[in-house]
Amino acid sequence: MSKEDLKKVSDNKTTKVVKKGDAIFDEGEKLNGVYCVRNGISKLSKLSCNGKDQIVKFATKGEILGQRSVVVEESTNLSAVAVSDMEVCFVPKDIIMDSVHKNPNFTSEMLRHMAHELKEADDVIVNMSQKPVKQRLVEVILYLQDTFGTDEEGYLSLVLSREDIANVVGTATESAIRLISQLKKEKLISTKGKRIKVEDLKGMNQIANAL
Repeated sequence: MSKEDLKKVSDNKTTKVVKKGDAIFDEGEKLNGVYCVRNGISKLSKLSCNGKDQIVKFATKGEILGQRSVVVEESTNLSAVAVSDMEVCFVPKDIIMDSVHKNPNFTSEMLRHMAHELKEADDVIVNMSQKPVKQRLVEVILYLQDTFGTDEEGYLSLVLSREDIANVVGTATESAIRLISQLKKEKLISTKGKRIKVEDLKGMNQIANAL
């Protein structure tokens, strides 16, 4: 964007604080703009026909939410809920679409971003259909460690409920709990309440990379 375009965005954006557990937007909602994550983490999920949420991805600082819905003028196919306290910026739809129509570089970058999100969705489908649940769980734990880091005690910084972990993996909560207990017995991880710590990184990577 040019300096003029950036100033227009800055002059028209609004900032909103979203508390942990609150929705930024719901699946099926018609958005009047896009959201940019300034701080915090949100989960993007889709409700399946059996009423279970499938978490597709987590959005962190700097990521844009809702751009596909705004550009193609469709209702959102995902919901976005804060998993930690968040601060988000809202940029109105007319500002975005004005840039799309006038700025080829902006449009190209947005298309690249949307294509990347489509690839991520394809990867989720492949993982769900081809990998065992235990392998998917290990991959999720390693992803959370690599992406969000650990606290001073070595536990994953992002603390998720067992239900949320199950919804990322794509399994029942009871199965996720059972497999977490199995990983503990194998001394691959340890837990303290909801918190999880990787104890054997090499062993976890061997499971994640198994063909």
